[in-house]
Amino acid sequence: MSDRLDLYDTSYENYAARLYQEVRRETYGEDIGQTGWMTTSEFRQFLAWLELDARSRVLEVGCGAGGCAVFMAENTGCHVTGLDVNENGIRNARELARARGLESRTRFEQTDASRSLPFPDAAFDAVFSNDAMCHIPGRLAVLTEWRRVLRPGGRMLFTDAMIVTGLVSSQELATRSSIGYYLFLPAGENERLIEQAGFRLRRADDLTPSAAVIAGRWREARARRSAELIKIEGEPNFGGLQKFLAAVETLSGERRLSRFAYWAERP
Repeated sequence: MSDRLDLYDTSYENYAARLYQEVRRETYGEDIGQTGWMTTSEFRQFLAWLELDARSRVLEVGCGAGGCAVFMAENTGCHVTGLDVNENGIRNARELARARGLESRTRFEQTDASRSLPFPDAAFDAVFSNDAMCHIPGRLAVLTEWRRVLRPGGRMLFTDAMIVTGLVSSQELATRSSIGYYLFLPAGENERLIEQAGFRLRRADDLTPSAAVIAGRWREARARRSAELIKIEGEPNFGGLQKFLAAVETLSGERRLSRFAYWAERP
């Protein structure tokens, strides 16, 4: 599978469409607009770990269509700045915040997060990134930049579903990375880079089982709506995404690729 599949453009562009809302509800149980492997219960736990309140300034890296940022602002009262490289995602995020009356507490910018961030030192109380770090090159530099924009005592949390914890074939790697640029890491590498960037790692939690469940539900929800989705996505892309989701389900279910959440603090 050498041709790149489209997941994000279509999902973000059709975020508000009934068809995609139904798929998200069946995939996650509670639809907060996420596109990844995070359950809503996981997200609530992440928000508790980040200790957010109405005074908090949060940077979300890889905000996608803005669902998680809006959920954060609604549920904690915090102010969120969301960054994503995808134009459709940023456009939808702004529309979503406007529709929810949260323009004063959210800001969304189309930005390449692998480069220097356009913020002063110590600008944020927390940095959050869900299932996006695997798409961003230069991880040590990225983490070092996160440390710069965090205040002393600030917290960061990111998830990574690309931890190699078993034998994975070249064909499986190609299928798993068919929707874009990916970085695969050996176990322990994120912990090493986090500490090298100057953070104090507080915990690393294995969330692999939920990734397998989400991938399976997502694939099944899409399969039940195959005719409608093929009209939007095209048959080759629809079939490729189903194969991609099946690969995530298998690799996560067999724990050959694992997903972890890393929670750290700037000293």
